[in-house]
Amino acid sequence: MINNKDYISELNISKLRGRMLHLPAPAKKNREILLLYGHHASLERMFGIATNLNRYGAVTIPDLPGFGGMESLHKIGLAPTVDNFADYLAAFVKLRYKNKKVTIISMSFSFLIVTRMLQKYPRLVKNVDLLVSSVGFVHHEDFRLPMYQQMGLRALGSVFQYSLPAFMFRYTVLQGPVIRGFYALFGTTHSKMKDSRSKEVKNQRVNTEIKLWQVNDVRTRMKTMADMFKADLCDKKINLPVHHVFVNGDRYFNNQFVEQHMRIIYNDFIGIETDIKGHMPSIVATAKEAEPFVPSKLKKLLK
Repeated sequence: MINNKDYISELNISKLRGRMLHLPAPAKKNREILLLYGHHASLERMFGIATNLNRYGAVTIPDLPGFGGMESLHKIGLAPTVDNFADYLAAFVKLRYKNKKVTIISMSFSFLIVTRMLQKYPRLVKNVDLLVSSVGFVHHEDFRLPMYQQMGLRALGSVFQYSLPAFMFRYTVLQGPVIRGFYALFGTTHSKMKDSRSKEVKNQRVNTEIKLWQVNDVRTRMKTMADMFKADLCDKKINLPVHHVFVNGDRYFNNQFVEQHMRIIYNDFIGIETDIKGHMPSIVATAKEAEPFVPSKLKKLLK
């Protein structure tokens, strides 16, 4: 079995320290794939998807500031806004790929960052040979959550994006026993646990959730959560088509609204349905488990 640690190296960019996962291209494959994770993820969580995509070319996943254990933008005096994330990602793309063509596959929250990067740095558009949104969004109206829930999450993020409340949240709510108790309370009725067939699988998922909740910078997580529920990137066109992988019955997004807003920004929209259950599972450990994230239509494009 491939050990993901063999492919993870240090990443130092914009005076911030993080990590990067890189899987070299197999023989006779020249495609460069930049894979970006979402709001609740890490390099380890993405390894199965990266391994699956590695069949089609080299795969690189950089940490995002404040996520996956990387130092946050606060360290260099910047707020974790979508615009500042876009600047960071542009710096990474320029440094890593220079004038090479690159395929960008962006999951959920990170598609906001990719879209804003391409809006702010239109010269990078010519370097993108394929742009894929995997259950991504570009506007706060794309959410299908009840309004009371959206307002509650936005308020939670607005309060705990500051130092003292974030510190209290991290060392009270985000403790292992508290998180474990939460999932024990809901059992298999929780969307992330409903298909866990054994106690061992459930414990593995809960342990992964604990790590994901604790590894990410609380201030960054909360600020970006609040900003997601007021996002609107429909102010500038991008001369690229977007291939959007979507899930019927996605518990977070209204697919019709997502398409409408993406068509405002991008010059074409190609929907690709997949049979992922819900939105994103807690654990994607192997390439086989990651198969649903690379539907057949996307495989043809990558080939």
